[in-house]
Amino acid sequence: MVTVLVHKDGVTQRAESVDPAWLVPGATEQVWVNIEGPTEADRPLLQDVFHFHELAVEDALQRRHHPKVESYEGFLYLILHEVLPYEQMHEAQTQDIDFFLAHNLLVTVHAVPSPAISFQLSLCVKHHDVLAEGPVALLHRIVDDMVDGYRPSVDILEARLEAIERTVFDDPSVNTLKEILGLKAEVASLRRVALPERDAVARLARREFTEIPEQLAYRFRDVYDQLVRVADEVAFFQDRVTGLLDAYLSMQSNRMNQVMKVLTLISTIFMPLTVLTGMYGMNVPLPHLPGGEEAQFWWIVAIIGAVAGGMMWLFRRKRWL
Repeated sequence: MVTVLVHKDGVTQRAESVDPAWLVPGATEQVWVNIEGPTEADRPLLQDVFHFHELAVEDALQRRHHPKVESYEGFLYLILHEVLPYEQMHEAQTQDIDFFLAHNLLVTVHAVPSPAISFQLSLCVKHHDVLAEGPVALLHRIVDDMVDGYRPSVDILEARLEAIERTVFDDPSVNTLKEILGLKAEVASLRRVALPERDAVARLARREFTEIPEQLAYRFRDVYDQLVRVADEVAFFQDRVTGLLDAYLSMQSNRMNQVMKVLTLISTIFMPLTVLTGMYGMNVPLPHLPGGEEAQFWWIVAIIGAVAGGMMWLFRRKRWL
């Protein structure tokens, strides 16, 4: 699905297609083209109409790339990641959004609906001055909304982490290994995106590219500061999850050691008792204890009790019990 917005003569409106006259050097129109769910059918638009480099077009038509910024002749190509709404995905997932930035043109390419882009599309139609500021200002608006979308996911991850921590330390018998490993994978995935995205936005804030005016570079610096905080929090979460996993495994190991300790003591106590009962169960003459035939049974029971009691007293004295 291709959406074309053009700002001309003080008015922003939708267009059915891209007029090549809007793309010539010196054109005064401000154009935004959004491509949702790109396919090979969109390649001619990107490559033949906009004249973007074939390598950038190839990357834009693919779904998974790490955040980056590349400068080509006549345009700037960016790949940034947006966190998808947590309520829909039930886990922290991101999608990459490709940006092509030229002097009066912004092209965005993404696979699934983007909350940030949808909001800016509706805003551009309602307020004509949004697109009138130019494609760089519009790029900043979209990126700022994308970075703001990180905060809810980070808060949800923190709440989940705290809930699992309480379960692990309050009730170690509950098996939370699956939840811990799932959370660890989500945090690692978010960190793999947040760190390179922070570096990509930092290049925009440093006025490294001529396409980014100085006054707008300061806006990207504010976005960069937000990404720094997000990246630091995600790195801290990863350390917490790793520590929680180690604590969980250690507690399970301690519980297993306690169980094995009790079983070992029980086996140790019964070893001499088994030898004693086995000896008196043999069909060979054995020493006759005082008393009659019935008294022999009670002598054996008394000896068994004395041996078991003595061993338990010894184990408790050595603090093995």
